Amino acid sequence: MRGVQFLVDGEGERTAVLIDLKKNARLWEDFYDVALAKSRAAEPRESLESVKLRLRRRAKRS
Repeated sequence: MRGVQFLVDGEGERTAVLIDLKKNARLWEDFYDVALAKSRAAEPRESLESVKLRLRRRAKRS
């Protein structure tokens, strides 16, 4: 793939990747989105209904 280079260790194993962001900005965005989602996987979740209720209450106070 153009604009993507792999760095290898002494045994020829891929250890890192270098991405040309000018050529592959979308690829980086996809990678970053997945990494961000994985980092937040253990965070507590809130249901859509509770968010709607909170927003309605906030709107009434304003």
